[in-house]
Amino acid sequence: MQARRAARELALILFSQLEKEITKYSKKDFEDIMLKSVRILTNSAMEELNLSVGSLIDLKDSLETYEAEHDSNLSRPLGAKNKPVQIPMTDEMISKVDGMLDIVEKTVLALEIAEFATLENQSEVKNYTVDIAEQFKINHKAIDNEIQKYSNGWDITRLVKIDKDILRIAITELLYTKGAPIKVIVDEAVELAKKYSTDDSSSFVNGILAKVIVENGLK
Repeated sequence: MQARRAARELALILFSQLEKEITKYSKKDFEDIMLKSVRILTNSAMEELNLSVGSLIDLKDSLETYEAEHDSNLSRPLGAKNKPVQIPMTDEMISKVDGMLDIVEKTVLALEIAEFATLENQSEVKNYTVDIAEQFKINHKAIDNEIQKYSNGWDITRLVKIDKDILRIAITELLYTKGAPIKVIVDEAVELAKKYSTDDSSSFVNGILAKVIVENGLK
């Protein structure tokens, strides 16, 4: 995972924890919240990995039980090693495969989160995360006005908070940090919406950012 991608995800978690007016936070506040965010993510990663291990053990036990109780093994002498048996693609087994796919997804996410923790002390991740927060603090009124302008009559206070925070981060990057390619900023904002928000959020976020790019003459 690239440093700036990690920074965007940490920025989203940082924004989710802001409880006061943005102008009341200092740079030190942002750094402290970011450190707290990394610790939360690390603990979450450990929990997900432990759940994944438990699910793998359950699946292994289920397969061993199925093998032991198969007709070809029930008729074998006591103490004899079980023979491998073919697994039929029953609804039950398909469900177990689906469970395994879910485990894989959670494990990959946990590994990504663990990587955030290893990146926490690298200046690029820390500095870019804090820079996004600082630039939003300075320009929050203009950024929220951009969101309001292109939200098709929706009151910004009624938007899903995580969608609003994703847009705030992306618009801050597009208009004020200007260090990353436009396509990367938009693509990763859309991915954050797919990962953390509702089914319709990714297209909503993409639509708003497209209008911001056109109206501000960004290339």
